[in-house]
Amino acid sequence: MKKDLIPESGTFYKANLHSHSTVSDGSLTPGEMKELYQSHGYSILAFTDHNHFVTHNELSDDTFLALNGVEDAADERGQEDFHDRCCDICFIALRHDRTLHPLQNAASVSGDGSYAAHPSAYCTRDINRMIRTGVKNGFFATYNHPTWSLENHARYSTYRGMHAMEIFNYSSAVDGYDEYNPEIYDDMLRAGQRLFCIAADDNHNRAPGTRHWDSFGGFTMIKAPSLCYEDVTEAMLRGDFYASRGPRIHALWADMDDQSIHIACEGAKKIVITRSGRRCRAVYAEEVGKHFPEEVRFSVDPTDGYFRVTVFDENGLTADTNAYFIDTLGFDFGRDMFKE
Repeated sequence: MKKDLIPESGTFYKANLHSHSTVSDGSLTPGEMKELYQSHGYSILAFTDHNHFVTHNELSDDTFLALNGVEDAADERGQEDFHDRCCDICFIALRHDRTLHPLQNAASVSGDGSYAAHPSAYCTRDINRMIRTGVKNGFFATYNHPTWSLENHARYSTYRGMHAMEIFNYSSAVDGYDEYNPEIYDDMLRAGQRLFCIAADDNHNRAPGTRHWDSFGGFTMIKAPSLCYEDVTEAMLRGDFYASRGPRIHALWADMDDQSIHIACEGAKKIVITRSGRRCRAVYAEEVGKHFPEEVRFSVDPTDGYFRVTVFDENGLTADTNAYFIDTLGFDFGRDMFKE
């Protein structure tokens, strides 16, 4: 029996789930950002300006969806200082008609109708309270750029309740940080957190035409029934997406009869399955010819805990699936194990 891990039905929509406009410290207006991202094949853009939650529903139409969001931070000394650690969380409203800041209980109304949240203290208690409040108020919560934030295992392992983390942040990478973070994603998963991963630009668009232009380097492909706001956010809650820096994944499914995982993709030079223990496995293009066949198969067993799949193209760019947990998939492991 086939069980789709990324739905077979629906449409893949290219999305940037972390962006900044002139509402905060970006260089482009929301309208200019829509025009720019549409011209590069994007259908979805989440507006996540710092501290201010402002809706942009007027930008949505049949071919483009504006997701309403905000990025909130807890800074080590209560102010932005690049020598200090911080924890930044993006909150994306799950409903288009949400008008209040995700931390509305600690918010003040500004003159333009937006909500500016009071900063949270840089401690596990307040950060988890920030996440918990935002999620309770109907927002999708993503943990951002841990390398840029100077955070380590001792910090991020204590955070709970977010839906996803940024496995890649393009703006930080452009600035020189090693912000492709699969090891941190696995670190969080192995510590017991169950969360998705996204890739995002975190664009500010301050240096057009140069190598410091921070758009179009990381994106998330969301599989949804339509471009309707709630269809997309419900797909996000289900984890019906993958993160990418370039490669495309067409399908991901489990064969429940032989306890195996199958992935179909394009342009791959290497495909890796990562599991909770030391049972990672790579398949290389030269092993099967110049190009991969239509699909690649990996087996799983009950000791795997979780698995996730990474596709590498010839330039070393990646597409990363979410982690899938063995205890939620319903495999029958009464037969042979360790088949590969």
